[in-house]
Amino acid sequence: MTVKRNRRKQTQSLQERLAAFAEKARERALSLPPGKEREMLLRRAKQNDVTSNLTDWLSAPVYPRRGDS
Repeated sequence: MTVKRNRRKQTQSLQERLAAFAEKARERALSLPPGKEREMLLRRAKQNDVTSNLTDWLSAPVYPRRGDS
């Protein structure tokens, strides 16, 4: 018997979701005292920013390199 996957249609782009999560994580981190949880939230926010930038870079149009025809 196969298990049916729970599928969901996304209403926001990946970049929008990553940016929203990063913003919420930063806001929450600022309300916390210095410690492990605050550092974890700030690290995850930074990871989401990097992921968003990489996604933008990977989805950019490809330009031919010099020498390629």
